[in-house]
Amino acid sequence: MRLVSLSLPFAAALVEAASYKGFQHKVKESIGAPPRGWVRHGPAPSRHTLELKIALPQPHFPILEKHLWEVSDPKHERYGAHLSKEETEDLMAPHPETLDVVSEWLASHGIEEEHLYRSSAQDWVTIRVPVSLAEEMLDTKYHVYTHSETGESIVRTTTYSLPELLHEHVELIQPTTMFARFKAFKSILHWANTVSPGSSSPTSGTITGPAGNQVDASCNNTITVSCLRQLYNAVGYNTSATNCNKLALTGYLDQYANNMDLQQFYQLENPTAYGSNYTFVSVNGGMNNQSYADAGVEANLDTQFAFGLTYPTPGTFYSTDGEPPYIPDMETSTNTNEPYSYWLDYISSQEYIPQTISTSYGDDEQTVPFAYASRVCAGFAALGARGVSLMFSSGDGGVGDGDPDPATQQCYANVGANRTVFLPVFPAACPYVTSVGGTINIPETAAWFSGGGFSNYFPRPAYQDTVVPMYLDSLAHGTYEGLYNPAGRGIPDVAAQAYDFLIIYQGEEGYVAGTSCSSPTFASFISMLNDARITAGKSPLGFLNQWLYEDGYTALNDITEGNNPGCGTQGFNATIGWDPGE
Repeated sequence: MRLVSLSLPFAAALVEAASYKGFQHKVKESIGAPPRGWVRHGPAPSRHTLELKIALPQPHFPILEKHLWEVSDPKHERYGAHLSKEETEDLMAPHPETLDVVSEWLASHGIEEEHLYRSSAQDWVTIRVPVSLAEEMLDTKYHVYTHSETGESIVRTTTYSLPELLHEHVELIQPTTMFARFKAFKSILHWANTVSPGSSSPTSGTITGPAGNQVDASCNNTITVSCLRQLYNAVGYNTSATNCNKLALTGYLDQYANNMDLQQFYQLENPTAYGSNYTFVSVNGGMNNQSYADAGVEANLDTQFAFGLTYPTPGTFYSTDGEPPYIPDMETSTNTNEPYSYWLDYISSQEYIPQTISTSYGDDEQTVPFAYASRVCAGFAALGARGVSLMFSSGDGGVGDGDPDPATQQCYANVGANRTVFLPVFPAACPYVTSVGGTINIPETAAWFSGGGFSNYFPRPAYQDTVVPMYLDSLAHGTYEGLYNPAGRGIPDVAAQAYDFLIIYQGEEGYVAGTSCSSPTFASFISMLNDARITAGKSPLGFLNQWLYEDGYTALNDITEGNNPGCGTQGFNATIGWDPGE
Protein backbone atom coordinates (compact mmCIF):
# COMPACT_ATOMS: atom_id res chain seq x y z
CA MET A 1 0.00 0.00 0.00
CA ARG A 2 1.53 3.30 -1.09
CA LEU A 3 0.01 6.65 -0.19
CA VAL A 4 0.88 10.17 -1.24
CA SER A 5 0.73 12.87 1.44
CA LEU A 6 -0.74 16.26 0.65
CA SER A 7 1.75 19.08 1.04
CA LEU A 8 0.71 21.66 3.61
CA PRO A 9 0.58 24.74 1.31
CA PHE A 10 -1.44 22.80 -1.28
CA ALA A 11 -3.86 21.45 1.32
CA ALA A 12 -4.33 24.82 2.99
CA ALA A 13 -5.26 26.48 -0.32
CA LEU A 14 -7.76 23.75 -1.12
CA VAL A 15 -9.47 24.00 2.26
CA GLU A 16 -10.32 27.63 1.55
CA ALA A 17 -11.67 26.82 -1.91
CA ALA A 18 -13.78 23.76 -1.22
CA SER A 19 -15.67 22.80 1.91
CA TYR A 20 -18.68 20.91 0.54
CA LYS A 21 -20.77 24.02 0.98
CA GLY A 22 -24.51 23.82 1.41
CA PHE A 23 -24.46 20.89 3.80
CA GLN A 24 -24.44 21.35 7.56
CA HIS A 25 -22.03 19.24 9.58
CA LYS A 26 -23.65 16.80 11.98
CA VAL A 27 -21.92 14.71 14.66
CA LYS A 28 -21.06 11.28 13.27
CA GLU A 29 -19.37 9.74 16.30
CA SER A 30 -18.67 10.96 19.81
CA ILE A 31 -17.42 9.62 23.12
CA GLY A 32 -17.96 11.46 26.38
CA ALA A 33 -14.31 11.19 27.40
CA PRO A 34 -11.24 9.13 26.54
CA PRO A 35 -10.94 5.74 28.27
CA ARG A 36 -9.42 5.75 31.74
CA GLY A 37 -5.68 6.24 31.73
CA TRP A 38 -5.59 8.64 28.80
CA VAL A 39 -4.86 12.29 29.67
CA ARG A 40 -5.37 15.14 27.21
CA HIS A 41 -2.52 17.57 26.67
CA GLY A 42 -2.23 20.38 24.15
CA PRO A 43 -3.64 20.65 20.62
CA ALA A 44 -2.14 18.35 18.00
CA PRO A 45 0.45 20.08 15.78
CA SER A 46 -1.27 21.29 12.62
CA ARG A 47 1.38 19.69 10.39
CA HIS A 48 1.22 16.27 12.05
CA THR A 49 0.22 13.70 9.42
CA LEU A 50 -2.84 11.54 10.03
CA GLU A 51 -3.55 8.40 8.06
CA LEU A 52 -7.34 8.35 8.03
CA LYS A 53 -9.19 5.15 7.15
CA ILE A 54 -12.74 5.73 5.92
CA ALA A 55 -15.11 2.76 6.10
CA LEU A 56 -17.90 2.74 3.54
CA PRO A 57 -21.14 0.83 4.30
CA GLN A 58 -21.48 -2.79 3.15
CA PRO A 59 -25.17 -3.08 2.19
CA HIS A 60 -24.87 -6.76 1.27
CA PHE A 61 -23.25 -7.92 4.52
CA PRO A 62 -26.43 -9.74 5.70
CA ILE A 63 -26.13 -11.92 2.60
CA LEU A 64 -22.46 -12.57 3.33
CA GLU A 65 -23.34 -13.50 6.90
CA LYS A 66 -26.02 -15.92 5.65
CA HIS A 67 -23.39 -17.59 3.47
CA LEU A 68 -21.08 -17.85 6.48
CA TRP A 69 -23.71 -19.61 8.61
CA GLU A 70 -24.55 -22.06 5.81
CA VAL A 71 -21.02 -23.04 4.79
CA SER A 72 -20.01 -23.41 8.46
CA ASP A 73 -22.95 -25.56 9.57
CA PRO A 74 -22.12 -29.30 9.40
CA LYS A 75 -25.83 -30.09 8.96
CA HIS A 76 -26.33 -27.74 6.01
CA GLU A 77 -26.09 -29.03 2.45
CA ARG A 78 -23.62 -26.24 1.63
CA TYR A 79 -21.22 -27.12 4.46
CA GLY A 80 -17.65 -26.54 3.31
CA ALA A 81 -18.68 -24.77 0.07
CA HIS A 82 -16.62 -21.70 0.95
CA LEU A 83 -16.77 -18.48 -1.05
CA SER A 84 -14.02 -17.19 -3.30
CA LYS A 85 -12.19 -13.89 -2.91
CA GLU A 86 -14.26 -12.38 -5.70
CA GLU A 87 -17.55 -13.57 -4.21
CA THR A 88 -16.80 -12.10 -0.79
CA GLU A 89 -15.62 -8.82 -2.32
CA ASP A 90 -18.89 -8.50 -4.23
CA LEU A 91 -20.76 -8.90 -0.94
CA MET A 92 -18.53 -6.39 0.87
CA ALA A 93 -18.65 -3.72 -1.82
CA PRO A 94 -20.36 -0.36 -1.18
CA HIS A 95 -23.21 0.91 -3.33
CA PRO A 96 -21.92 2.76 -6.44
CA GLU A 97 -23.66 5.93 -5.24
CA THR A 98 -21.61 5.78 -2.04
CA LEU A 99 -18.39 5.64 -4.04
CA ASP A 100 -19.45 8.67 -6.06
CA VAL A 101 -20.61 10.78 -3.10
CA VAL A 102 -17.51 10.10 -1.02
CA SER A 103 -15.20 10.72 -3.97
CA GLU A 104 -16.88 14.07 -4.57
CA TRP A 105 -16.49 15.02 -0.91
CA LEU A 106 -12.80 14.11 -0.94
CA ALA A 107 -12.29 15.98 -4.20
CA SER A 108 -13.92 19.06 -2.66
CA HIS A 109 -11.00 19.06 -0.24
CA GLY A 110 -8.45 18.54 -3.00
CA ILE A 111 -8.03 14.82 -2.42
CA GLU A 112 -8.14 13.24 -5.85
CA GLU A 113 -7.80 9.57 -6.77
CA GLU A 114 -4.00 9.72 -6.88
CA HIS A 115 -3.95 10.89 -3.25
CA LEU A 116 -5.77 7.89 -1.79
CA TYR A 117 -5.78 4.12 -1.52
CA ARG A 118 -8.82 1.84 -1.88
CA SER A 119 -9.16 -1.67 -0.50
CA SER A 120 -9.73 -4.49 -2.96
CA ALA A 121 -13.48 -4.54 -2.12
CA GLN A 122 -13.61 -0.72 -2.35
CA ASP A 123 -15.08 -0.65 1.17
CA TRP A 124 -12.16 1.21 2.79
CA VAL A 125 -10.60 4.45 1.60
CA THR A 126 -7.29 5.53 3.13
CA ILE A 127 -5.91 9.08 2.92
CA ARG A 128 -2.97 10.89 4.49
CA VAL A 129 -3.62 14.49 5.46
CA PRO A 130 -2.25 17.04 7.93
CA VAL A 131 -4.17 17.61 11.16
CA SER A 132 -5.26 21.04 9.92
CA LEU A 133 -7.07 19.54 6.92
CA ALA A 134 -8.54 16.66 8.93
CA GLU A 135 -9.98 19.17 11.42
CA GLU A 136 -11.59 21.09 8.56
CA MET A 137 -13.03 17.97 6.95
CA LEU A 138 -14.37 16.54 10.21
CA ASP A 139 -15.29 19.81 11.97
CA THR A 140 -13.27 18.79 15.02
CA LYS A 141 -10.11 19.47 17.00
CA TYR A 142 -7.39 16.89 17.51
CA HIS A 143 -5.31 16.78 20.70
CA VAL A 144 -2.33 14.87 22.01
CA TYR A 145 -3.31 12.25 24.62
CA THR A 146 -0.82 10.42 26.82
CA HIS A 147 -1.39 7.16 28.65
CA SER A 148 -0.62 7.65 32.34
CA GLU A 149 0.75 4.12 32.79
CA THR A 150 2.84 3.57 29.67
CA GLY A 151 3.70 7.14 28.65
CA GLU A 152 2.54 6.37 25.10
CA SER A 153 1.14 9.38 23.26
CA ILE A 154 -1.39 9.45 20.42
CA VAL A 155 -3.27 12.08 18.43
CA ARG A 156 -7.04 11.70 18.78
CA THR A 157 -10.34 13.53 19.16
CA THR A 158 -13.45 12.62 21.15
CA THR A 159 -15.95 13.71 18.50
CA TYR A 160 -16.13 14.34 14.77
CA SER A 161 -18.78 15.48 12.32
CA LEU A 162 -19.57 15.08 8.64
CA PRO A 163 -21.90 16.89 6.23
CA GLU A 164 -25.35 15.36 6.68
CA LEU A 165 -25.35 14.06 3.11
CA LEU A 166 -22.39 11.83 3.97
CA HIS A 167 -23.81 10.11 7.03
CA GLU A 168 -25.47 7.29 5.09
CA HIS A 169 -22.36 6.86 2.95
CA VAL A 170 -19.66 6.76 5.65
CA GLU A 171 -19.71 4.18 8.42
CA LEU A 172 -16.73 5.48 10.37
CA ILE A 173 -13.45 7.36 10.14
CA GLN A 174 -10.41 6.45 12.25
CA PRO A 175 -8.13 7.36 13.92
CA THR A 176 -10.50 9.73 15.65
CA THR A 177 -12.13 8.27 18.78
CA MET A 178 -10.01 5.09 18.85
CA PHE A 179 -7.94 4.73 22.06
CA ALA A 180 -7.31 0.97 22.08
CA ARG A 181 -3.71 -0.10 22.66
CA PHE A 182 -3.90 -3.66 21.25
CA LYS A 183 -1.38 -5.29 23.54
CA ALA A 184 -0.12 -8.85 23.48
CA PHE A 185 -1.78 -11.40 25.81
CA LYS A 186 0.39 -11.65 27.94
CA SER A 187 3.57 -13.58 27.39
CA ILE A 188 4.97 -13.22 30.89
CA LEU A 189 8.59 -14.38 30.65
CA HIS A 190 10.22 -15.97 33.68
CA TRP A 191 13.41 -17.93 34.05
CA ALA A 192 12.86 -20.07 37.15
CA ASN A 193 10.99 -23.29 36.49
CA THR A 194 8.39 -23.72 39.21
CA VAL A 195 5.37 -25.97 39.53
CA SER A 196 2.20 -24.26 38.35
CA PRO A 197 0.25 -22.58 41.17
CA GLY A 198 -2.26 -24.96 42.69
CA SER A 199 -0.60 -28.04 41.21
CA SER A 200 -0.37 -31.07 43.46
CA SER A 201 0.24 -33.60 40.69
CA PRO A 202 3.45 -35.65 40.48
CA THR A 203 6.24 -34.44 38.21
CA SER A 204 7.86 -37.81 37.47
CA GLY A 205 6.50 -40.85 35.68
CA THR A 206 3.30 -40.47 33.67
CA ILE A 207 -0.25 -39.21 34.17
CA THR A 208 -3.34 -40.55 32.46
CA GLY A 209 -4.80 -37.86 30.19
CA PRO A 210 -8.51 -37.26 29.48
CA ALA A 211 -8.44 -39.53 26.42
CA GLY A 212 -6.87 -42.37 28.42
CA ASN A 213 -3.48 -41.58 26.92
CA GLN A 214 -0.31 -41.33 28.99
CA VAL A 215 1.29 -37.91 29.46
CA ASP A 216 4.72 -37.26 30.96
CA ALA A 217 4.20 -36.01 34.52
CA SER A 218 6.97 -33.46 33.90
CA CYS A 219 4.43 -31.60 31.74
CA ASN A 220 2.99 -30.29 35.00
CA ASN A 221 5.90 -27.87 35.28
CA THR A 222 7.26 -27.61 31.73
CA ILE A 223 5.10 -27.54 28.62
CA THR A 224 6.87 -28.68 25.45
CA VAL A 225 5.83 -29.65 21.94
CA SER A 226 5.90 -33.28 23.05
CA CYS A 227 3.67 -32.51 26.07
CA LEU A 228 1.01 -30.91 23.91
CA ARG A 229 1.01 -33.73 21.38
CA GLN A 230 0.66 -36.24 24.21
CA LEU A 231 -2.05 -34.33 26.05
CA TYR A 232 -4.16 -33.62 22.98
CA ASN A 233 -3.73 -37.09 21.46
CA ALA A 234 -1.65 -36.26 18.38
CA VAL A 235 1.41 -38.43 19.05
CA GLY A 236 2.53 -40.02 15.81
CA TYR A 237 0.40 -37.85 13.53
CA ASN A 238 2.51 -36.51 10.66
CA THR A 239 1.32 -33.55 8.64
CA SER A 240 2.01 -33.00 4.94
CA ALA A 241 4.19 -30.34 3.39
CA THR A 242 2.59 -30.64 -0.04
CA ASN A 243 -1.22 -30.73 0.31
CA CYS A 244 -1.59 -26.91 0.30
CA ASN A 245 -2.55 -26.76 3.99
CA LYS A 246 -0.99 -23.72 5.74
CA LEU A 247 -0.87 -22.22 9.23
CA ALA A 248 -0.31 -18.51 9.88
CA LEU A 249 0.41 -16.23 12.83
CA THR A 250 0.02 -12.49 13.14
CA GLY A 251 2.53 -10.19 14.81
CA TYR A 252 2.05 -6.54 15.77
CA LEU A 253 3.73 -3.74 17.70
CA ASP A 254 7.31 -4.46 16.66
CA GLN A 255 7.22 -8.11 17.76
CA TYR A 256 9.97 -9.86 15.79
CA ALA A 257 10.38 -13.64 15.59
CA ASN A 258 14.08 -14.45 15.91
CA ASN A 259 15.15 -17.16 13.49
CA MET A 260 18.26 -18.21 15.45
CA ASP A 261 16.07 -18.72 18.51
CA LEU A 262 13.66 -20.74 16.38
CA GLN A 263 16.39 -23.10 15.17
CA GLN A 264 17.65 -23.53 18.75
CA PHE A 265 14.08 -24.33 19.81
CA TYR A 266 13.77 -26.90 17.02
CA GLN A 267 16.98 -28.58 18.17
CA LEU A 268 15.58 -28.73 21.71
CA GLU A 269 11.96 -29.73 21.09
CA ASN A 270 11.50 -30.92 17.48
CA PRO A 271 14.84 -31.85 15.85
CA THR A 272 13.14 -33.00 12.63
CA ALA A 273 12.18 -29.37 11.96
CA TYR A 274 15.75 -28.08 12.37
CA GLY A 275 16.84 -26.13 9.30
CA SER A 276 13.28 -25.39 8.17
CA ASN A 277 11.77 -21.92 8.15
CA TYR A 278 8.50 -20.09 7.63
CA THR A 279 7.37 -17.45 5.12
CA PHE A 280 7.69 -13.89 6.37
CA VAL A 281 5.16 -11.36 5.07
CA SER A 282 5.42 -7.63 5.78
CA VAL A 283 2.09 -5.80 6.08
CA ASN A 284 1.97 -1.99 6.06
CA GLY A 285 5.73 -1.79 6.55
CA GLY A 286 6.05 -4.48 9.23
CA MET A 287 9.71 -5.32 9.78
CA ASN A 288 11.74 -8.47 10.36
CA ASN A 289 14.53 -7.34 12.67
CA GLN A 290 16.80 -10.29 13.43
CA SER A 291 19.04 -8.85 16.15
CA TYR A 292 18.85 -10.72 19.46
CA ALA A 293 18.09 -7.46 21.23
CA ASP A 294 14.90 -7.05 19.21
CA ALA A 295 13.60 -10.60 19.61
CA GLY A 296 9.97 -10.57 20.77
CA VAL A 297 8.77 -12.93 23.47
CA GLU A 298 5.30 -13.10 21.90
CA ALA A 299 6.59 -13.63 18.35
CA ASN A 300 9.09 -16.26 19.50
CA LEU A 301 6.44 -18.11 21.49
CA ASP A 302 4.00 -18.14 18.57
CA THR A 303 6.42 -19.26 15.88
CA GLN A 304 8.27 -21.80 18.01
CA PHE A 305 5.25 -23.69 19.29
CA ALA A 306 2.88 -23.34 16.34
CA PHE A 307 5.42 -24.24 13.69
CA GLY A 308 7.12 -26.75 16.00
CA LEU A 309 3.81 -28.57 16.54
CA THR A 310 2.75 -28.65 12.89
CA TYR A 311 6.03 -29.17 10.98
CA PRO A 312 6.26 -29.74 8.02
CA THR A 313 3.03 -27.79 7.37
CA PRO A 314 4.15 -24.52 5.71
CA GLY A 315 3.94 -21.60 8.12
CA THR A 316 3.49 -17.87 7.55
CA PHE A 317 4.26 -14.99 9.92
CA TYR A 318 2.53 -11.68 9.15
CA SER A 319 4.36 -8.71 10.62
CA THR A 320 2.01 -5.70 10.66
CA ASP A 321 3.38 -2.29 11.50
CA GLY A 322 1.32 -0.67 14.26
CA GLU A 323 3.43 2.51 14.23
CA PRO A 324 5.65 3.51 17.16
CA PRO A 325 4.26 5.71 19.93
CA TYR A 326 3.87 9.28 18.81
CA ILE A 327 6.47 11.74 20.14
CA PRO A 328 4.73 15.12 20.48
CA ASP A 329 7.68 17.19 19.30
CA MET A 330 8.06 15.21 16.06
CA GLU A 331 5.42 17.05 14.06
CA THR A 332 5.82 15.13 10.82
CA SER A 333 5.57 11.59 12.18
CA THR A 334 2.43 9.49 11.91
CA ASN A 335 0.76 7.16 14.35
CA THR A 336 -2.25 4.90 13.92
CA ASN A 337 -2.05 2.05 16.47
CA GLU A 338 -5.06 0.27 15.00
CA PRO A 339 -3.36 -2.54 13.09
CA TYR A 340 -6.27 -4.94 12.58
CA SER A 341 -7.78 -2.91 9.75
CA TYR A 342 -4.41 -2.86 7.97
CA TRP A 343 -3.95 -6.61 8.33
CA LEU A 344 -7.54 -7.26 7.24
CA ASP A 345 -7.08 -5.03 4.22
CA TYR A 346 -4.00 -6.99 3.19
CA ILE A 347 -5.24 -10.51 3.88
CA SER A 348 -8.62 -9.91 2.24
CA SER A 349 -6.90 -8.85 -0.97
CA GLN A 350 -5.01 -12.14 -1.28
CA GLU A 351 -6.26 -14.89 -3.57
CA TYR A 352 -4.93 -17.68 -1.37
CA ILE A 353 -5.02 -17.46 2.43
CA PRO A 354 -3.72 -19.91 5.07
CA GLN A 355 -6.60 -22.01 6.34
CA THR A 356 -5.74 -21.47 10.02
CA ILE A 357 -4.63 -18.17 11.61
CA SER A 358 -3.88 -17.34 15.26
CA THR A 359 -3.67 -13.90 16.91
CA SER A 360 -2.67 -13.21 20.51
CA TYR A 361 -3.41 -9.48 20.71
CA GLY A 362 -6.34 -7.34 21.83
CA ASP A 363 -7.62 -4.80 24.32
CA ASP A 364 -10.62 -4.08 26.53
CA GLU A 365 -13.68 -4.02 24.29
CA GLN A 366 -14.81 -0.65 25.67
CA THR A 367 -11.64 1.07 24.40
CA VAL A 368 -12.61 0.20 20.82
CA PRO A 369 -15.39 2.34 19.31
CA PHE A 370 -18.43 0.18 18.58
CA ALA A 371 -18.50 1.13 14.89
CA TYR A 372 -14.86 0.13 14.45
CA ALA A 373 -15.27 -3.14 16.37
CA SER A 374 -18.32 -4.04 14.28
CA ARG A 375 -16.56 -3.28 11.04
CA VAL A 376 -13.42 -5.27 11.88
CA CYS A 377 -15.63 -8.11 13.08
CA ALA A 378 -17.41 -8.09 9.70
CA GLY A 379 -14.01 -8.47 8.05
CA PHE A 380 -13.39 -11.59 10.13
CA ALA A 381 -16.77 -12.94 8.98
CA ALA A 382 -15.68 -12.55 5.37
CA LEU A 383 -12.53 -14.57 6.05
CA GLY A 384 -14.62 -17.27 7.71
CA ALA A 385 -16.87 -17.43 4.65
CA ARG A 386 -13.72 -18.07 2.60
CA GLY A 387 -12.86 -21.09 4.74
CA VAL A 388 -10.41 -19.56 7.23
CA SER A 389 -10.38 -20.59 10.91
CA LEU A 390 -9.49 -17.57 13.07
CA MET A 391 -8.29 -18.03 16.66
CA PHE A 392 -7.88 -15.14 19.15
CA SER A 393 -6.57 -15.19 22.71
CA SER A 394 -9.32 -14.45 25.24
CA GLY A 395 -7.10 -12.19 27.37
CA ASP A 396 -5.20 -12.48 30.63
CA GLY A 397 -7.18 -10.44 33.13
CA GLY A 398 -9.82 -12.99 34.12
CA VAL A 399 -13.03 -10.95 34.07
CA GLY A 400 -10.95 -7.77 34.39
CA ASP A 401 -8.21 -5.86 32.62
CA GLY A 402 -5.08 -7.67 33.71
CA ASP A 403 -4.15 -5.95 36.97
CA PRO A 404 -1.62 -8.30 38.62
CA ASP A 405 -3.57 -8.27 41.88
CA PRO A 406 -7.15 -9.49 41.20
CA ALA A 407 -8.20 -8.54 44.74
CA THR A 408 -7.53 -4.84 44.14
CA GLN A 409 -8.15 -4.69 40.41
CA GLN A 410 -10.30 -1.72 39.47
CA CYS A 411 -12.57 -2.31 36.49
CA TYR A 412 -14.44 0.83 35.53
CA ALA A 413 -16.86 1.52 32.70
CA ASN A 414 -15.94 4.34 30.34
CA VAL A 415 -19.35 5.87 31.02
CA GLY A 416 -20.51 6.53 34.55
CA ALA A 417 -18.49 7.74 37.52
CA ASN A 418 -16.52 4.87 39.06
CA ARG A 419 -19.05 2.28 37.90
CA THR A 420 -17.48 -1.17 38.23
CA VAL A 421 -18.00 -3.60 35.34
CA PHE A 422 -16.37 -6.72 33.98
CA LEU A 423 -14.20 -6.00 30.94
CA PRO A 424 -14.59 -8.31 27.92
CA VAL A 425 -11.82 -8.34 25.33
CA PHE A 426 -11.89 -7.47 21.63
CA PRO A 427 -11.41 -9.05 19.08
CA ALA A 428 -12.07 -12.24 21.09
CA ALA A 429 -15.65 -11.01 21.66
CA CYS A 430 -16.38 -10.96 17.92
CA PRO A 431 -18.90 -13.78 17.20
CA TYR A 432 -17.13 -14.68 13.93
CA VAL A 433 -13.87 -15.82 15.56
CA THR A 434 -12.95 -18.60 17.96
CA SER A 435 -11.75 -17.21 21.30
CA VAL A 436 -9.27 -19.36 23.20
CA GLY A 437 -8.94 -19.33 26.98
CA GLY A 438 -6.24 -20.92 29.12
CA THR A 439 -5.77 -23.98 31.32
CA ILE A 440 -3.03 -25.18 33.66
CA ASN A 441 -1.86 -28.51 35.05
CA ILE A 442 -2.70 -32.10 34.17
CA PRO A 443 -5.54 -32.90 34.77
CA GLU A 444 -6.42 -29.49 33.38
CA THR A 445 -8.11 -26.76 35.37
CA ALA A 446 -9.03 -23.22 34.37
CA ALA A 447 -6.10 -20.80 34.50
CA TRP A 448 -6.72 -18.03 37.01
CA PHE A 449 -5.78 -15.39 34.41
CA SER A 450 -7.88 -16.73 31.54
CA GLY A 451 -10.09 -14.02 30.05
CA GLY A 452 -13.79 -14.79 29.96
CA GLY A 453 -17.18 -13.15 30.17
CA PHE A 454 -19.78 -11.59 27.91
CA SER A 455 -19.58 -8.94 25.21
CA ASN A 456 -21.27 -5.59 25.68
CA TYR A 457 -21.17 -4.95 21.91
CA PHE A 458 -22.17 -8.20 20.25
CA PRO A 459 -25.38 -10.10 21.10
CA ARG A 460 -25.30 -13.81 21.80
CA PRO A 461 -24.98 -15.69 18.48
CA ALA A 462 -27.42 -18.48 17.68
CA TYR A 463 -24.77 -21.18 18.09
CA GLN A 464 -24.63 -20.30 21.83
CA ASP A 465 -28.39 -20.21 22.38
CA THR A 466 -28.47 -23.57 24.16
CA VAL A 467 -25.30 -23.65 26.25
CA VAL A 468 -25.06 -20.06 27.53
CA PRO A 469 -28.57 -19.93 29.06
CA MET A 470 -27.82 -23.27 30.76
CA TYR A 471 -24.74 -21.74 32.36
CA LEU A 472 -26.57 -18.57 33.38
CA ASP A 473 -29.35 -20.64 34.93
CA SER A 474 -26.73 -22.42 37.05
CA LEU A 475 -25.56 -19.17 38.65
CA ALA A 476 -26.99 -18.26 42.02
CA HIS A 477 -29.68 -15.59 41.66
CA GLY A 478 -28.16 -12.11 41.47
CA THR A 479 -24.56 -13.28 41.03
CA TYR A 480 -22.60 -10.34 39.61
CA GLU A 481 -25.82 -8.64 38.57
CA GLY A 482 -25.05 -5.45 36.67
CA LEU A 483 -21.38 -6.35 36.15
CA TYR A 484 -21.85 -8.19 32.86
CA ASN A 485 -24.25 -8.43 29.93
CA PRO A 486 -26.08 -11.79 30.10
CA ALA A 487 -27.42 -11.29 26.56
CA GLY A 488 -23.93 -10.83 25.11
CA ARG A 489 -21.73 -13.16 23.11
CA GLY A 490 -19.97 -15.45 25.61
CA ILE A 491 -16.19 -15.98 25.65
CA PRO A 492 -14.09 -18.05 25.47
CA ASP A 493 -15.25 -20.79 23.12
CA VAL A 494 -12.47 -23.26 23.93
CA ALA A 495 -9.33 -23.42 26.06
CA ALA A 496 -5.88 -24.98 25.98
CA GLN A 497 -2.70 -25.10 28.04
CA ALA A 498 -1.37 -21.62 28.86
CA TYR A 499 1.35 -21.87 31.53
CA ASP A 500 5.08 -22.68 31.71
CA PHE A 501 5.71 -23.01 27.97
CA LEU A 502 9.44 -23.60 27.45
CA ILE A 503 10.72 -21.26 24.72
CA ILE A 504 14.06 -19.90 23.51
CA TYR A 505 14.47 -16.15 23.93
CA GLN A 506 17.69 -14.35 23.04
CA GLY A 507 19.53 -17.66 23.04
CA GLU A 508 18.35 -18.75 26.50
CA GLU A 509 15.64 -21.05 27.76
CA GLY A 510 12.70 -19.29 29.41
CA TYR A 511 9.13 -19.98 30.48
CA VAL A 512 6.08 -18.14 29.23
CA ALA A 513 2.48 -17.92 30.44
CA GLY A 514 -0.72 -16.38 29.10
CA THR A 515 -3.48 -17.06 26.60
CA SER A 516 -0.79 -16.09 24.09
CA CYS A 517 0.22 -19.72 24.61
CA SER A 518 -3.23 -21.26 24.26
CA SER A 519 -4.34 -19.60 21.01
CA PRO A 520 -1.45 -20.79 18.80
CA THR A 521 -1.66 -24.18 20.52
CA PHE A 522 -5.33 -24.68 19.69
CA ALA A 523 -4.76 -23.29 16.20
CA SER A 524 -1.99 -25.86 15.64
CA PHE A 525 -4.35 -28.76 16.34
CA ILE A 526 -7.03 -27.23 14.10
CA SER A 527 -4.35 -27.02 11.41
CA MET A 528 -3.67 -30.73 11.90
CA LEU A 529 -7.38 -31.45 11.46
CA ASN A 530 -7.37 -29.36 8.29
CA ASP A 531 -4.34 -31.30 7.12
CA ALA A 532 -6.23 -34.58 7.53
CA ARG A 533 -9.36 -33.23 5.83
CA ILE A 534 -7.50 -31.77 2.85
CA THR A 535 -5.48 -34.97 2.40
CA ALA A 536 -8.80 -36.86 2.34
CA GLY A 537 -10.14 -34.54 -0.36
CA LYS A 538 -12.40 -32.55 1.95
CA SER A 539 -12.69 -28.81 2.51
CA PRO A 540 -10.95 -27.12 5.47
CA LEU A 541 -13.02 -26.55 8.60
CA GLY A 542 -13.34 -22.79 8.09
CA PHE A 543 -15.27 -20.88 10.77
CA LEU A 544 -15.31 -23.30 13.68
CA ASN A 545 -17.93 -22.23 16.16
CA GLN A 546 -21.08 -23.75 14.69
CA TRP A 547 -19.33 -27.12 14.42
CA LEU A 548 -17.78 -26.76 17.90
CA TYR A 549 -21.06 -25.96 19.64
CA GLU A 550 -23.06 -28.52 17.66
CA ASP A 551 -20.94 -31.62 18.16
CA GLY A 552 -17.23 -30.74 17.90
CA TYR A 553 -17.14 -30.16 21.65
CA THR A 554 -17.53 -33.91 22.21
CA ALA A 555 -13.91 -34.35 21.13
CA LEU A 556 -12.71 -31.85 23.73
CA ASN A 557 -11.94 -32.27 27.43
CA ASP A 558 -14.52 -30.48 29.59
CA ILE A 559 -12.77 -28.24 32.15
CA THR A 560 -14.86 -28.25 35.33
CA GLU A 561 -12.54 -26.78 37.96
CA GLY A 562 -11.04 -23.35 38.50
CA ASN A 563 -12.18 -19.76 38.02
CA ASN A 564 -10.99 -16.45 36.55
CA PRO A 565 -10.91 -13.73 39.26
CA GLY A 566 -10.81 -10.03 38.55
CA CYS A 567 -12.44 -6.70 39.40
CA GLY A 568 -12.35 -7.58 43.08
CA THR A 569 -14.41 -10.75 42.51
CA GLN A 570 -13.72 -14.45 42.10
CA GLY A 571 -14.93 -14.24 38.51
CA PHE A 572 -16.81 -17.09 36.84
CA ASN A 573 -16.39 -20.72 37.81
CA ALA A 574 -15.57 -23.51 35.42
CA THR A 575 -18.33 -26.10 35.45
CA ILE A 576 -19.80 -28.97 33.42
CA GLY A 577 -20.50 -27.82 29.88
CA TRP A 578 -19.74 -24.38 28.46
CA ASP A 579 -18.66 -21.67 30.86
CA PRO A 580 -16.79 -18.31 30.74
CA GLY A 581 -14.44 -19.36 33.53
CA GLU A 582 -11.51 -20.74 31.53
